[in-house]
Amino acid sequence: MQIKHFKHTDIDFKLWDKAVLRSETNLGYAFSWFLDVVSPGWEALISDGYEYVMPLTVKQKLGISYIVQPYFTQQLGIFSASDIDDAIVERFVQKIPYLSYEFNLNEKNRLVDKRIMERPNYILNLQQDYEQLASGFTKNTLRNIEKANKNQLTLVENISIDDFVLFYAKTKNLTEEVEKLLRDLLVTMTEKQSVQLPAVYNSENNIVASVCLFTCGNRLIYLMAASSREGKNKSAMFKLINNLISVHAGSAQILDFEGSRIEGVARFYRGFGAQYRPYYNLKRFRPSFLVGKF
Repeated sequence: MQIKHFKHTDIDFKLWDKAVLRSETNLGYAFSWFLDVVSPGWEALISDGYEYVMPLTVKQKLGISYIVQPYFTQQLGIFSASDIDDAIVERFVQKIPYLSYEFNLNEKNRLVDKRIMERPNYILNLQQDYEQLASGFTKNTLRNIEKANKNQLTLVENISIDDFVLFYAKTKNLTEEVEKLLRDLLVTMTEKQSVQLPAVYNSENNIVASVCLFTCGNRLIYLMAASSREGKNKSAMFKLINNLISVHAGSAQILDFEGSRIEGVARFYRGFGAQYRPYYNLKRFRPSFLVGKF
């Protein structure tokens, strides 16, 4: 197998997206249109016939090119409909043409290497009916769902991009640059019919919790979420996720929570019966002046 480095302008995006679409993971972060937003000018490592593809999210600083994980992009790495074993991962890593890098491989890219760090993710298979899925909820989760149902909260299936960005940016204190990136990404995802923006409102018709769901293949990715102080106090996110599970129960969908290294957040995911599914961080020569995201 021959692996070549492609500059952005040399990539056949139709073949690229076919390779990503056919991969087992259903991780839409690697679609060309998604990468175009979060990492303009991205490059790639590609094997013969686009059997294996790996995006290189390159950034420049002080004349130095290096790879860093973009915002709103949990997992990248190698994508293929074929098996991806340790030897293939190693060959791609060896072909990275830049000295400095830090990025996340996906859940199918395992490599025994001291540079690899396991990162937590949690997924919930929604094939069972709601009653079976709910039987896997923790007592704390069930209490919070009951609490939310008593708090005069209203669910809305899809809010506008403007409403979501305003709420999310205010809750997360986003910089103007990241807020613009978020808006651009949501506009593109809407054009691709790949996003849902459900929200919970209080009795005064104010948003208290909302989620951006990235839909790709059979995977619903909990791409970003926010709760106001009132939303947290009233357990609004429990109501939102419970409704999401109820709506999609009995389907072939997988709810991908994206995980967290914050124990309280991870406990929230596990409370809905989500199972641990790690991915992997790989880094090399990361001096402080190059550390950071896009």
